[in-house]
Amino acid sequence: MDGAAAVTMRAAVVGRPRGIRLEHVARPEPGPGKVRVRLEGCGVCGSNLPVWEGRDWFRYPMPPGAPGHEGWGVVDALGPDVSGLRPGDRVAMLSSSAFSEYDLADASATVVLPPSLAGRPFPGEPLGCAMNIFRRADLQPGQTVAIIGIGFLGAVVTRLAANAGARVIAITRRPWALEVARGQGATECIPMDDHQRIIARVKALTGGSLCDRVIEAVGEQWPLDLAGELTRERGKLVIAGYHQDGPRQVNLQLWNWRGLDVVNAHERDPRVYVEGMRLAVDAVASGRLDPFPLFTSYPLEELDRAFDAMRTRPDGFLKGLVTP
Repeated sequence: MDGAAAVTMRAAVVGRPRGIRLEHVARPEPGPGKVRVRLEGCGVCGSNLPVWEGRDWFRYPMPPGAPGHEGWGVVDALGPDVSGLRPGDRVAMLSSSAFSEYDLADASATVVLPPSLAGRPFPGEPLGCAMNIFRRADLQPGQTVAIIGIGFLGAVVTRLAANAGARVIAITRRPWALEVARGQGATECIPMDDHQRIIARVKALTGGSLCDRVIEAVGEQWPLDLAGELTRERGKLVIAGYHQDGPRQVNLQLWNWRGLDVVNAHERDPRVYVEGMRLAVDAVASGRLDPFPLFTSYPLEELDRAFDAMRTRPDGFLKGLVTP
């Protein structure tokens, strides 16, 4: 390997809407408290779809590797003042430029993966996100929970809720995703097609009392409206969908009358994120959670195709991963 190749890496660059190219860029060097990770892969997050599609408020080209933030790989260099990690450790991480061969992360924002997960893909950030949503929902055995939207997040939370002893009602648009939900432990599966019909069905399933918990995992107006309608008096409505495309209206009269607890389950504290990742590692390593059938892998060169699959949602697609 010549000197130039030794200090460069390949990275995806979102140069324009729906236009990703690979470039050779300088390999980053870790500063104080940082580690450099040789990436094995990175998840493709639904929150990044508008970046790929293009919106007026985004500026292109984006930095190399951005907006990849669901990476995992092997630590290959330590910055000053890093302890508790060593080169060769396999980790999941929080970072911001992981659509590349290398990325930097705060040492405190990494979680070491155990040997039992060797060779298995592990996008720790979305798995940690699902774990934190589950914790915020405060599910108890015997409760009825409706989960609206069975993408990757909804599928993982379905399994966590079922493991906790809750009765899960899964509601989603795609017929095959209802079967995914059933496989993850949902006891009732309802097509998301007609607002009033869904409400009537949930009332029938719950003896008219509706749901103790409702987790909205879509990020659109109608599912949010539906979530409020399905939550019982003094129940908890958990907003897990990422509502990033504009303001929302809510039926505050209904929410107020029923005395709902409304929880925005998006975490912004890195320490909480990392704790969720640790819990996810334990759940997967112990066999209580099996996310691997939910993944579809693409080479980094086909990142455009991975985003397009997220946009079109072909049968069988829940979570895209890209590998350098």
